[in-house]
Amino acid sequence: MTATASLTGPIPAAVFATCRAVLFDLDGTIADTAPDLAAAVNKMRRGRGLPEVPLQRLRPFASAGARGLLGGAFGIGPQDPDFSAMRAEFLANYEADLCVDTTLFDGMRPLLDGLSARGIPWGIVTNKVERLALPLIARLGLAADTGCVIGGDTTPHPKPHPAPLLLAAQRLGIAPTSAVYVGDDLRDIDAGKAAGMLTVAAAYGYCGNDVAPFDWGADHVVETTTELQCLFGIVLE
Repeated sequence: MTATASLTGPIPAAVFATCRAVLFDLDGTIADTAPDLAAAVNKMRRGRGLPEVPLQRLRPFASAGARGLLGGAFGIGPQDPDFSAMRAEFLANYEADLCVDTTLFDGMRPLLDGLSARGIPWGIVTNKVERLALPLIARLGLAADTGCVIGGDTTPHPKPHPAPLLLAAQRLGIAPTSAVYVGDDLRDIDAGKAAGMLTVAAAYGYCGNDVAPFDWGADHVVETTTELQCLFGIVLE
C-alpha cells in the first residue's frame, strides 16, 4: 500500500510557527541526482581510457555540479585551462541522460504532498541551470505542484548569494522572513540566512564540504527525511 501524508496540527517547532512557504534545494535535498551526475563524468573517463570512479566516492561532490564532479573525477578546478571545455562535455553528457537513475529521496513526495494539503506553498531553488533543472523537475513529476523553480542562472548571482531565494519568495508572494529554506550544502544555509529565512540543514544529503552540517549555523538539522516530515508536522500512515 502506498503511504499517504496526514497532518498532525500546527508545525511543532515553535521557531517555525510563522512558516508561510518552504523552499528546497534540488540535488541532495529533494532528489538523489548523484547516480546520473556520476555517470556523466565517468563517461568522460571511459572516453579517455581511464577507469570509472565509484559512485560513493563521487556522491559528496554532487551538490557542486560540474565543478564538483570534475574536481572529484579529474582533480581539476575552474582555474585549470581545460576546465571550460571539460565542463561543456560534462554538461552535454548529463543533459543527454538527465533522469535515468535519479529518484526522489524516500519520503519526499509525501512530505511535499503534505505541505500542499496544509496550504503551504513550496518551491525549488537550485544552482542547477534552468535548462537542466526544469526538465528534470518535470520528469520527477513535480512541475505541476511546485510554486516556483529558481535555477542557478535565473538571477545574476547563484547561491550562496541570497538573490535566488529572494526572487523565490517574491514569486510565492510571501515575505522572505516567512519562508524556510532546506538544503544539503553550507552555501544553502548561508544563502538562506542572508535572505532572512529560517534554515534547515539536510544532513541526509551530499554535504560535500569539510564543515559538518551541525556546524553550519542552521536553525535546525535533520538527518533523515522522516525527521524533516516531523519538523513540519507531517506523518505517514
